[in-house]
Amino acid sequence: MILNKKNIIKKNGFTLVEILFTISIFIVVFSTLTLFAKNIWTYSTFISGGLENVDTSRNALKMMASEIRTASQADTGAYTISQATNTSFSFYSDINGDGLKEKVRYFLENGSIKKGVIKPTGLILSYVQSNEILTTVASYITNSSIFYYFDENYDGTTEPLSSPINVSSIRLVKIIITMDKDVNRPPAPMTMTTQVSIRNLKDNL
Repeated sequence: MILNKKNIIKKNGFTLVEILFTISIFIVVFSTLTLFAKNIWTYSTFISGGLENVDTSRNALKMMASEIRTASQADTGAYTISQATNTSFSFYSDINGDGLKEKVRYFLENGSIKKGVIKPTGLILSYVQSNEILTTVASYITNSSIFYYFDENYDGTTEPLSSPINVSSIRLVKIIITMDKDVNRPPAPMTMTTQVSIRNLKDNL
């Protein structure tokens, strides 16, 4: 019996075509998984950034509103409100419950909302500017005006008081904060607002 060589030759390993096909499949799968992972990371970053902005804005507005609401005459007898512009608001309030009215100043500087606090000192109480302690309340602020003021006639649609502001006319303060950590990337700018009626100046509001 004569065996045909063709019948006893067996293939060993993969052909070049099979190897190239396998490599191509691997590259496609790897690229897809890499892109998917990148998208998940990017999406998570966007969500995290947005939530961080919301928390920062909410906490800033909550603190500012609480302190402005309880503003009252200074321990030196000075009027409740010291200064009011679209980028700065200064008033007197006992913010730490020690029985003394601190001079509090919120102001916008280089894209950040900062807070300055001066405690009254001396046998005859006074507010010394050099004693002001500064902290940063919120960063990445994109709007150029954050404070708007209204008088006793405010009805919800009234236009804010025009500059220069007569501080004795102020009864309500509206605060608007727009934050954007990176203007070139999502999420979109986030805006939060609140309005505060000053209790000790309240008449018909």
